[in-house]
Amino acid sequence: MGKVGALRDRITDRALHLVLDGKPDSQALQMNLFVKKKKKPDTRLWMRLRLDGESELLELDRHTLTQLVSIPARDLRILGPVFSQSSTILAREKAMVVNLEFIKAIVTAQEVLVLDPTSAAVLPFIEQLKETLLASKAEGSNKTLTYRKEADAQETLMGSEFVGSTQDELPFEFRVLEVALETVCGFLEMKVKELESTATPVLDELTRNVSTSNLELVRSLKSDLTRLLARVQKVRDEMEHLLDDDEDMADLYLTRKLILSQQDDFHSFASPPSSPRVSHFSSRRSSNASYAGTVEDHNVEQLEMLLEAYFVQVDGTQKKLLAVREYIDDTEDYVNIQLDSQRNDLIQLHVTLGILALTASLVSGCAGAFAINIPCPLYSKEGVFVPVVTGFVSASVALFFIILGYARWRGHFTS
Repeated sequence: MGKVGALRDRITDRALHLVLDGKPDSQALQMNLFVKKKKKPDTRLWMRLRLDGESELLELDRHTLTQLVSIPARDLRILGPVFSQSSTILAREKAMVVNLEFIKAIVTAQEVLVLDPTSAAVLPFIEQLKETLLASKAEGSNKTLTYRKEADAQETLMGSEFVGSTQDELPFEFRVLEVALETVCGFLEMKVKELESTATPVLDELTRNVSTSNLELVRSLKSDLTRLLARVQKVRDEMEHLLDDDEDMADLYLTRKLILSQQDDFHSFASPPSSPRVSHFSSRRSSNASYAGTVEDHNVEQLEMLLEAYFVQVDGTQKKLLAVREYIDDTEDYVNIQLDSQRNDLIQLHVTLGILALTASLVSGCAGAFAINIPCPLYSKEGVFVPVVTGFVSASVALFFIILGYARWRGHFTS
């Protein structure tokens, strides 16, 4: 392995010198490709943000990541490209897997790992999360990990103190989740506003001029609306699923589970089994801890209020999209009415021309009849041509108006 690493370093240095010397020939390119092939294919870039706001960039493969955050490998598929447009929040024993639009993160009680931190869409989330953590650090909001009951006089008050202390502020994982929801909801809200600003002039132009180019713009607008509505619906459904299940919300309290596990470890370490009195106190501690855990397991008010606030925002965003879709549907109905009216006008014109052709054929038929070389007394009379022609033309015109008036009387024609 040492020889291979040294060979790889020499190859990398050689390729770099060739590029710096202005000779990026095929040899240098082949060397770079060789070095790239040696990189593990499942290695991805992550940013680790700790509770105190400190951050670092890491390149982790699947195996190392699962050991670091203690989650099964199948959960990493949720953060893969296959589920890039899905929205999922999963609770595990020591971590929470968050996949909301472009934010893909693994949250524990003390740190968060963010996938693809160099993306332009993820950078606002990272910056806002850093500001939130630094502000919380300045205010001393990370006191949730310091409530440990060691004195025997405080054992009976452990449950109430534990409940009161953890309800004063949001745990670390909920602060991360809040920033993620705020970023995603703000992003979707911005997309909806852009869609609204684009849809209004396009639809107004379509009502004035029904053309192929305007119809193509409306078709593209409807496609964007459908995709955006599906994305908003996925976020809304995931939040609604969590709000409907108290057990799932309770599983997301990672800080609570960490505190309870630390208390259990401390009590088991500080209680030798040989002392009956200590064993009695240990049983009292465990009972108090179980009582606190039971109370907290049914108390999901913090997360419920957090999710409800952003659920209302996402629901409002969805209603705006539905309003835009209704506006598009109304515009399409109006355009269809216009097209139907024009189609009816064309049909009326066609029928009118048909009636005119029918009445004109009467004059043509009479002219053809007189054109036959058959002996007729009218041929020998003078001044007959003009009255006969005028009479047939007048009769055809009168027949035209009679048929047209009958059609209007029957309601086949509109005025």
